[in-house]
Amino acid sequence: MAGKQPLNIIKIQNMKHERTPISMITAYDYPSAQLAEEAGVDIILVGDSLGNVVLGYNSTIPVTMEDMVYHTRSVARGAENTFIVADLPFMTYHGSLDETLGNVRKLMQYGHAHAVKLEGGAEIADTVKHIVQAGVPVLGHIGLTPQSVNQIGGYRIQGKDEQDTARLMRDAKALEQAGAFAVVLELVTEEAAASISEALSIPTIGIGAGRACDGQVLVYHDVLKYTSSYREKKFVKNYADVGALVREGISQYVQEVKERSFPAEEHVFAGSSGTSGSTPGLYGHSKDKGES
Repeated sequence: MAGKQPLNIIKIQNMKHERTPISMITAYDYPSAQLAEEAGVDIILVGDSLGNVVLGYNSTIPVTMEDMVYHTRSVARGAENTFIVADLPFMTYHGSLDETLGNVRKLMQYGHAHAVKLEGGAEIADTVKHIVQAGVPVLGHIGLTPQSVNQIGGYRIQGKDEQDTARLMRDAKALEQAGAFAVVLELVTEEAAASISEALSIPTIGIGAGRACDGQVLVYHDVLKYTSSYREKKFVKNYADVGALVREGISQYVQEVKERSFPAEEHVFAGSSGTSGSTPGLYGHSKDKGES
């Protein structure tokens, strides 16, 4: 978006105090990042959810640092004027501090992210503190943490009783104290999310966490139904059905190739007796590709 200035963590935190909702969406490549920026989204998350929606895995666990750097770099090229957060994938921030900071460096230096996201609460607070002290903004993530799905027994709603809500509150405050600039709450009851949002001075960004959060995040492919066979999710609203449009468009192309109606006369090039000079529309430009 021409003229748009990317947010920074101070502006993001001010949005909470000004009660301005924060919009965040995932993106995983250059064109999706371009479109998200043009649509005016506040923050783009290059999530390790790319394992599910782009790479075809059953979970986020197989996603590697190389995957994240590659996709983050693509997104950064497409959304130069938007604040970009990148996930640290499974087991890349649970080893030594040197290993953790090395992985953070890759996402920042090679992926061109503005911040990193880590899953976990009080147990990773020291790690968050060290990353922040190294000069890197950190977005926390508690509630349903997909990287721990095998440990927590599946995709289960969090904060359903007082004890679990108290645990989430402790985790959120630990991340705040460690220096996280905001916290994602995933699949948390609306009541628990409201209590946490009220208690924190930093923003909460919800996904399946109700209406009281300071912002919302959804997966690009959920928002647009950009998939072959979509599975409905209670916490998601679909704003378009791109999957159906893509399938319909490609089906029409296949049909026209089979019946030889494509290419038509307007899609072919004449010989020397035909038009001369540059060809409008070739490669989307008024000049042939490669001309200056």
